[in-house]
Amino acid sequence: MSNPSQADRPEPTRRAVLRAGAGLTLGAGLVVATAGSAAAAAGRSAVRGAATPNAVTPMLQTGTPLCDTPGDSASAQGLGSGDLGIPYYREHDNSWGYVFGDSWANAAQQGTYLGSPVMLAQATFDNTGGSPISFSWAMPTGGQANQLFNYNHQTDNGYGWEFSRIPNDCIEFGGRTYIQYTSVFTWGPPAGYDGSLMSGVAYSDDYGVTWQDYAYHWPGDRQGTNQSMYGMWSFAGIDPDGWLYIFSKRWNGTHHNTADGGAIQLFRIQPDDFRAGNFGAQQNWAYLNGSWQWTQDVGPSVILSGNNIGEFSVKRINGTYCMSYFDVADYSICTRTAPRPDAVWTAPKVQIAGNSSFPPSHWGKPQLPYLYGGYIHPGSAGANSLTLVVSQWNGTQGQSPYRVLQYDGINP
Repeated sequence: MSNPSQADRPEPTRRAVLRAGAGLTLGAGLVVATAGSAAAAAGRSAVRGAATPNAVTPMLQTGTPLCDTPGDSASAQGLGSGDLGIPYYREHDNSWGYVFGDSWANAAQQGTYLGSPVMLAQATFDNTGGSPISFSWAMPTGGQANQLFNYNHQTDNGYGWEFSRIPNDCIEFGGRTYIQYTSVFTWGPPAGYDGSLMSGVAYSDDYGVTWQDYAYHWPGDRQGTNQSMYGMWSFAGIDPDGWLYIFSKRWNGTHHNTADGGAIQLFRIQPDDFRAGNFGAQQNWAYLNGSWQWTQDVGPSVILSGNNIGEFSVKRINGTYCMSYFDVADYSICTRTAPRPDAVWTAPKVQIAGNSSFPPSHWGKPQLPYLYGGYIHPGSAGANSLTLVVSQWNGTQGQSPYRVLQYDGINP
């Protein structure tokens, strides 16, 4: 049953919502970080951060735009503007994929609207930061970039009216590729509502050419389950213990979900069960009878909470679990680490700030106004030298960048 308070509301674009929110946070006189700037990082060589005699320390990418620049590698594959750029490892051919949200054929959101999600691929990733991410081909057909999923925008595709399907994470294992997504009903929900229709998992058995949905969808706000903790997922990966670990939280696509609270939960599932769509086989990390334990007796407990959290990412990098997320209240990209997914996480550490002059915790941090996202590249050089893919929207639709940028050498 849909919530009547959301019916027939005007549909502001995601960009307009984000612009309005960021405008409340930005002070006068901020200067946008120079796109494509590169700064030397002391003590980091080309080999996973080790000091190599006579080696030249590479220049790291510290805000290098990966799209929205005419003539760049993204536009060569048919994508001019896009956001998110969620990286994942394509294990079948040792390449890398990048999944974008809303995308256009030309820079500054001009030309043909491609849809969401959209995927570009890269043959080889330079995790030293010596050269930026450069896209080698586009999916789904290897030709020009196009929408992956077969659905229509701003219509009812059989589940209820939906505006768009936004990817949250992607993973490939066992010959199958998976994208977890949120179907958005409205980008401008009333306070306390998340504006989602549902969440789902789509899969591809030809590595991104064709896609289909699992039959089960997690109901969202418009289907009567407002603030579902299964709205937005991050695949942490298959641990050496054999389990696939998944973190999830409420959908906060507008970045102004007042009921979000920054809560994150954790569950795990055997890869074969996940492939079969046997999602009921998940085990939940929960506080039960006075202790934390893996169980199927109750649902997952909240493991982290605090400031509102937008997009987030968790990946196992060289044996350490690393988390990054857009802290909406602090207006920054923050990171944490843990030795295990079910262990205690470190305190948040600010890495990239929308405003590096305030508060003091932002001093000296790279500045990127109108930032969001912040996805960990699974091919990062190490747990103390992450590559993050961060989105930017600076608020003037049709005239300004809507893009993703690469930051290397991030020590969480």
